[in-house]
Amino acid sequence: MDLEGRRESSNVEDRRGMSTGRMAGIGGIGGLIIAGLITLLMGGNLGDVLQNAGTMGMGMGQEQENVDPTQFTEQEQELAAFSKKILAGTEDVWTKVFQEQGLGRYTPPTMVLYTGSTSTGCGQGSAQMGPFYCSADQCLYIDLSFFSSMRQQLGADGDFAYAYVIAHEVGHHVEYLTGTLNKAHQQMSRMNEKDANRISVRLELLADFYAGVWAHHDNKMFGSLQQGDLEEAIICAQKIGDDYLQKRAQGYDVPESFTHGTSAQRMKWLKLGLQTGDVRYGNTFQMSDAQL
Repeated sequence: MDLEGRRESSNVEDRRGMSTGRMAGIGGIGGLIIAGLITLLMGGNLGDVLQNAGTMGMGMGQEQENVDPTQFTEQEQELAAFSKKILAGTEDVWTKVFQEQGLGRYTPPTMVLYTGSTSTGCGQGSAQMGPFYCSADQCLYIDLSFFSSMRQQLGADGDFAYAYVIAHEVGHHVEYLTGTLNKAHQQMSRMNEKDANRISVRLELLADFYAGVWAHHDNKMFGSLQQGDLEEAIICAQKIGDDYLQKRAQGYDVPESFTHGTSAQRMKWLKLGLQTGDVRYGNTFQMSDAQL
């Protein structure tokens, strides 16, 4: 990606090198870390799922304490600056899209950079979850070491692949602002696990689509995409599909347990957003399972 001269977002809270105390009564996190198989990907809106499941109470975390003035490597500082530029790009694009589509005023999320674990409006966040969005505080949380994990453990690398991860989480914020996220979570709370998973897949594919919409407009506004960028994102989408991750971990997949969508589905919706740049095509909730 060409980000030369691009601004960095100021909607960033940098908690790297800070520590948090353990939270009381968060037993649910252990079970969901098992889904780390599926969240070794991009965590999606895992923070919201935890909140929706009632396993992590709000306001239970201890205050953050700065215990180590960590000296960050040049690579990590570059990743932090990169992430801030991508977030700024999402602000520019979604402000414009909301205005053009009559969706009201776009209020950007805050990106929280942290190390290891941190308190969130949805409970205690952990780097093991991967990046995630929490609608309770309208923040997206990222431990930058995740990008190294993407490269080393999944073979998904490249600046546009990293940008896709951030744009996907911002996509969940767009879902929140448009009311889709809360409506879906209300439905999920009344369903059995299998049916709730089907709703989760639609949320994740819609966030993938919105990531593509962002990339379409960001390139139109700034000429940011370069040769090979699209391939990076498509490879990333392919390697974070539920079927790919489950087969890699256990040799087979269990479709009824999918929460993010198959590799083919994730690639399809990302590419649709990239090609059209039109939010009106984001109709994952109007399609049957077969059509997704």
